[in-house]
Amino acid sequence: MAAMTDELLPTIALDGTRKARVNLTQARIRWVILALLMGFCVVGARLIQLGMVVQDSTIEGQARDVITATRPPILDRNGLEMAVDIRVPSLYAEPRRIIDVDEAVQKLATVLPDIDQRWLRDRLSGDKGFVWIQRELSPSVEDKIMRLGIPGIDFITESKRFYPGMREASHILGSVNIDNQGIAGIEKHIDNEDVAMLQDIGLARGNDLAPVELSIDMRVQHVMYEEMQDAMVRYKAIAAASVMIDIYTGEVIGLTSLPDFDPNDPKSALVKDSFNRITAGIYELGSTFKTVTLAAALDSGKVKLTDQFDARFGVKFGRFTITDFHGKNRILSVPEIYKYSSNVGTIHVMQALGKENFRAFLTKIGFDTRVPFELPEMRNPTVAKTFSDVGAATASFGHGLSISPLHMAVAMAAFTNGGNYIAPTLYKRTREEAEKSYVRVIQPQTSEWVRYLMRLNALEGSGSQMNKEALGYRVGGKTGTAEKVVDGRYSSNKNFNVFASAFPLDNPRYAMVVVVDEPQIENPQSGDTAGWNAGMMTGRIVQRVAPMLGIAPDFSPALDTNLVPSFLR
Repeated sequence: MAAMTDELLPTIALDGTRKARVNLTQARIRWVILALLMGFCVVGARLIQLGMVVQDSTIEGQARDVITATRPPILDRNGLEMAVDIRVPSLYAEPRRIIDVDEAVQKLATVLPDIDQRWLRDRLSGDKGFVWIQRELSPSVEDKIMRLGIPGIDFITESKRFYPGMREASHILGSVNIDNQGIAGIEKHIDNEDVAMLQDIGLARGNDLAPVELSIDMRVQHVMYEEMQDAMVRYKAIAAASVMIDIYTGEVIGLTSLPDFDPNDPKSALVKDSFNRITAGIYELGSTFKTVTLAAALDSGKVKLTDQFDARFGVKFGRFTITDFHGKNRILSVPEIYKYSSNVGTIHVMQALGKENFRAFLTKIGFDTRVPFELPEMRNPTVAKTFSDVGAATASFGHGLSISPLHMAVAMAAFTNGGNYIAPTLYKRTREEAEKSYVRVIQPQTSEWVRYLMRLNALEGSGSQMNKEALGYRVGGKTGTAEKVVDGRYSSNKNFNVFASAFPLDNPRYAMVVVVDEPQIENPQSGDTAGWNAGMMTGRIVQRVAPMLGIAPDFSPALDTNLVPSFLR
């Protein structure tokens, strides 16, 4: 028995050793498992943290979909690009991933030497998610920064608006801010319509939006822009502007206003006086209003083209007397009142119409409200609700009330297209579409008479200098030389000059208004009234753009003869 016990002892001891080893192994395994679990927990926690970072889809509160959203290209009526998006890299940082802020600042400053290092250090400090460093950089700068290998520094590709025509259509296009959102011009109108909504819901991201087709003809726009630049130099003017409209569709073919700005540099729009004088400026448009007064009077039937009015003496209102500039001091027919631009004769015509009827006609043609138009840069006209006797008298020849040049251009279109008011537009529109919105303001017969008067003034009146510049294109219109109000009084040496026209008057297609602010005499043989500047500018524009618009010159005298009413031949 003892012998058996002795034999078993080594076996028991061996079993105990094995159990101890097993227990030790199991303990080690448990520690390894625990260590692995702890490691997994750390990694998991980090992944969760990183996951939370990835889920942050904003940069300084702005959604990435909005940042990367695109805008539709803007084309002229012939498909020429006026505004397009280009893709540019923008630099941002994740401060909580920055290991050494000072090192990051020093490295970035080598590529961006103009950056404020104190500002940059503040931006990179802290635990913010994403912050902008600099936007709209070049690809070469992006490459240099990426080579620096700074953790927490990265780029996002966003859209930047580019305007190939630079300044030429700035007041039409407007501009966008650094977030590619429209802030002026047709760009803002587009956003107000639907582009902003598409960006907000992310549908504009990386997608090609349908182009926006405008009514503008950039060939015509270029010519008008060049002529406005020339006027600023030739007449030493402080401003010049012009607008051309298709009289049947209301489409704006060209619109310029100087001083202007570069839409590629939106802050240049903040320069003094660089506003749109065609839509956002309101002025006394002087004798161009005589076209309005005569159209109203002739359409009423209370005045006929064959009527005559006494213009021998001034018209008195209390202690004031209104006279003519270079008056004929005789009895004048209605056509003579127009071509000689008689204030006295026009007052008598308005009085025959009646001041209440005259005021009602201004409402009829939209002169007491804003022109319905896409551009946000608009102003309300200032036209008295009722006219006193002297107020109606001065208004009849364009003083004492202010409207925009666009108001006058729309009126000229209605006066020459057969008598139909059509709201202007910057979008393409067919004649059939436009006719659905026609509002008759004068009868077709009156429209023919107004066209005759406009052409007569070009041949024999204040528009004769214009006519010399556009021979063969049957242009006609009315000058307006308005003294500017300075310190509450009319200035005798500061004028706002206008020429309101249409062409070709034998088969009219386009209306145009040209304005020039404070023009000076070009040479000793010229003058500073509208015929010598705004009129001649009109002629030069027509002479250049008419062939582009499919209008051929025709020197046949019969074309002018046919404009004369049969009872005046």
